[in-house]
Amino acid sequence: MSTFVAPPTPTYAEATPRVRAAKVLTDVFAPANLVISLLLLIGWHSTGSFSGVGWGLFGALFCGIVPMGIIHFGVRRGKLTDKHIRVRKQRIAPLTATLASVVTGIVLLNVLDAPREVFALVIAMLVGLASALAVTVWWQISVHNAVAGGAVMILVLVFGQALVLPAVLFVVAMGWSRRVLKAHTLAQLVCGTALGSTAALVFTLLR
Repeated sequence: MSTFVAPPTPTYAEATPRVRAAKVLTDVFAPANLVISLLLLIGWHSTGSFSGVGWGLFGALFCGIVPMGIIHFGVRRGKLTDKHIRVRKQRIAPLTATLASVVTGIVLLNVLDAPREVFALVIAMLVGLASALAVTVWWQISVHNAVAGGAVMILVLVFGQALVLPAVLFVVAMGWSRRVLKAHTLAQLVCGTALGSTAALVFTLLR
């Protein structure tokens, strides 16, 4: 079982310009933010109208907004060290609660006959989340890079190969930010990115 523990990150006021840039990337493109953005984009693509955006927002409620609330609640209660949950053992409970939220979303999307792409994406997120939880029990994999990797692969599948280079650069930038903040080892980042491919594969099979 991994004994790796990420050190506390300095505040923006204390950080060097390099660390500050890494913190901006980590905060702006946090997993919940990426999940919400991805669902809105795929929702729009699924119908080509604002009704699809509504479906994406509905999915985002269970896959991004509720999980974000769970984490903020844990931080406020002192159960979690920070919003990125740098301590591995602290991740298990919020990930499990998020899993339950996503399952609830899947059931409702199915009952309400959501667009195929939105439904497929939420199931893909469930598979990715379950995989991340299974690994987290014994090793601190990078959830940031797992979500980033899965999200960009899905965007390339949906919107075309023109996004390949920006997608690669984005994943590299995310990995750079996590390394600068000493949040993960290189192996944890690479494996996190690879784990994201499981969600992309499930999405491809179901869409």
